[in-house]
Amino acid sequence: MDELAERFEGHRDHLTRVAYRMLGSASEAEDAVQEAWLRLARADADGVANLGGWLTTVVARVCLDALRARRARHEEPLVEPVVVVEDDDGPEEQAALADAVGIALLVVLDTLTPAERLAFVLHDMFAVPFSEIAEILEKTPDAARQLASRARRRVRGAAPAPDPDLARQREVVAAFLRASREGDFEGLVAVLDPDVVFRIRGRVQPDEVRGRDEVARTLLRRGRPFAPLGRPALVNGAAGVVVGPVERPIAVGAFTVVDGRIASIDIVVAPRGQESPVNRP
Repeated sequence: MDELAERFEGHRDHLTRVAYRMLGSASEAEDAVQEAWLRLARADADGVANLGGWLTTVVARVCLDALRARRARHEEPLVEPVVVVEDDDGPEEQAALADAVGIALLVVLDTLTPAERLAFVLHDMFAVPFSEIAEILEKTPDAARQLASRARRRVRGAAPAPDPDLARQREVVAAFLRASREGDFEGLVAVLDPDVVFRIRGRVQPDEVRGRDEVARTLLRRGRPFAPLGRPALVNGAAGVVVGPVERPIAVGAFTVVDGRIASIDIVVAPRGQESPVNRP
């Protein structure tokens, strides 16, 4: 059993990345990975030729069941950011602990059906063959390919790839914070993309605003009282903001910076019954 546990630990990081992209919640991802371990412990591991593939399949099925259960219960989509506060010791090193998938992408993934999400995540993010995806979904490989293609089109149109330069992202977010604190409408407009989208998720009723001027007005009207409480953070590996006390923030702001301007702002508020909307490594 000790040897089996050691082999499992060698796959844990990969399994956690798969589960987080499927579920959008670090805590639920950990639960899915733990369930995979329990199933492995009960199985005949000696008969498993490809342990990594077997475990990935198990985690994918656990996540698929969880997504279907959410939909059956009509639950609000769940996004749980992974946050590293900028003034923690060694932020650059700790940033590697934050899952690199952006909040904007997770929000878009939540609009997919469970089958579309599984096909896209496994194939486009982890290069799992459609033949294996088809077995999980109990569909043909062609049907699995169509699901991934449909999901890909929606993702490409709604979740642009962010600038890779983290320092540049931080500069843009810092300018955003200054303008928000000063009530500077023109300053906000200057850092926003013309087609910027502003979304709020969590305890409040989900809301979405589009367009540079309208988003700037909304931020000044609704967000200015909270702006002084904002402080820089790394949110899922990108420049972002935590609002309120570090240990129990009111909300988290995730930004997608494209070509030096903010293309999307996602505010995640803790769901009712939870103390914080974040998971901290």
